[in-house]
Amino acid sequence: VKFIGDHKNKPFFAYLPFLAVHTPIRARADLVAKYDAKAKAAPADSWGREGANKVRLVQNVPTYAAMLEQLDSGIGRVVAALKENGLEENTVVIFTSDNGGLSTSEGWPTSNLPLRGGKGRQWEGGIREPYYILVPGLTDAEEATKSGPTSNTPVTGSDFFPTILELANLPLRPEQHLDGVSLLPLLHGKTIPERPLVWHYPHYGNQGGEPSSIYRQGPWKLIHYYEDSRDELYHLRRDPGEQNDVAQEHPERVKTMRQSLENYLQSVDAKYPEPDPRFTQQAGDAKRDRVRAELLPRLEKQHAEFLDPDFHPGKNWWGSSLWVED
Repeated sequence: VKFIGDHKNKPFFAYLPFLAVHTPIRARADLVAKYDAKAKAAPADSWGREGANKVRLVQNVPTYAAMLEQLDSGIGRVVAALKENGLEENTVVIFTSDNGGLSTSEGWPTSNLPLRGGKGRQWEGGIREPYYILVPGLTDAEEATKSGPTSNTPVTGSDFFPTILELANLPLRPEQHLDGVSLLPLLHGKTIPERPLVWHYPHYGNQGGEPSSIYRQGPWKLIHYYEDSRDELYHLRRDPGEQNDVAQEHPERVKTMRQSLENYLQSVDAKYPEPDPRFTQQAGDAKRDRVRAELLPRLEKQHAEFLDPDFHPGKNWWGSSLWVED
């Protein structure tokens, strides 16, 4: 808010990454109390499972809800500052997130239903995000919103750069945004050329993610797993919750999309997971048993502590000395 006031007489760019909503799950005591009261009428905990990880299927964590209200209030203060400084009619406001809600580990504070999975996972609950762009003064804004202020065209974070360039009346720099396209036509209620979208995740993740790649083409979504070379195929328009893997029913489509995915990854010199030469099946089985018998129960106990109203991360959370006391 101070930055906006200090720069109101000249063009500025403000990038504001909130800590919320993120671990540690901690919020103002008065807001936690507010949602504690609401939680009494909320559904009881419900759980599913994705591989070795359980998945939260209901949103009823008061502290998480309180963090969301703090986030909303913070955004409200920023928008109010634009109005107070006379900038609301010539300032573009963009809001998004970097991943889906944390539903599969680290305290399991939220659910992404009806989407499957969550942060760090390859299903829509891990990669489909809020994505809002507010552009005041578009001449055909009325036409653009006749069917409602939303678009069903799949887009990604890499589209922000060329979009912002065009909104600022600056020339595009295609050598710098090879994977992004300007979304200005969508903001005018028009269309952009259909294109495939690719996610490449060639490693394991602490939320249970597996080495995999995703290739989305129209409503079709292919997930390729590197451990055993299996594929999953979903039709997101008919099955947004990814409950019906139809790879066996469409082998030719799987083959074609796999080849397109491979061509793209090779064209950008993508890195692939490599087998560990030290691996033996016996050692792998022993590690899996240790994870199930020792590591996962210990993590569940630790993560449950994150949701305790009295939890405090200390002054060196994840190596940071920036924790501020209430």
